[in-house]
Amino acid sequence: MTAPSTFGLIGLSSEARNLHWLLTNLVEEVPGILSVAVVSSDGLLLLSSDAQRNQQARAALQARGTRRTGPRGSAADLATIVSGIGSLTVGAAKLMDFGGVKHTMVAMDEGSLFVMSISDGSLLGVHGSADCDMSVVAYHMALFVGRAGHVLTPELRSELRKSLEESQTTGSAR
Repeated sequence: MTAPSTFGLIGLSSEARNLHWLLTNLVEEVPGILSVAVVSSDGLLLLSSDAQRNQQARAALQARGTRRTGPRGSAADLATIVSGIGSLTVGAAKLMDFGGVKHTMVAMDEGSLFVMSISDGSLLGVHGSADCDMSVVAYHMALFVGRAGHVLTPELRSELRKSLEESQTTGSAR
C-alpha cells in the first residue's frame, strides 16, 4: 500500500509539510491502518490518508476474502465520525467529572476505530483492520500526537484546511 500522496505540498510551510510527513510515517509504519484523518475542533478535516489508499485497502481486504470492504466513504466521512465520537466522549467526561478525554477506541467485529486528542480540541482518527495490533496503533498515534500537538496552531490549521480545499477543487477539475 502507498502512503498519502504529496501532491499539493509545494508552497506549504515547513510545519505543514512536517505534519504531512508525520501522517505518511504513521500510515507506512503501522500494518493494518485503512485510513487516517486529522480533524479540527470544529469538525473540519485538516489532513487525511488519500482516497487511493482507501481503494487499495478495500482491494487488499477483498483479495483476502474478508467479508467487509474496508472504508466505504471518503476522508470527510471519517472526519465526521471522528468529530462525532470526540464530541460524545468529551460530553461524557464532563458529566462524569473525570477530566479530559485522552483517547477512545471502538472495537468492531471486523475492524477498529481509534480517536486521540491532539491539542485545542483537534483529533487524530485511525480506522484499522481487524488484524491490526491495537497497542501498536495506539503507540504510533501517541507518537504522532506528541510530535504534532505543539505545532498545530490556529494558523497552521487554517493553512492545512485551505490546502485541502484547494487540492479537492483541483482534483475534481481533472
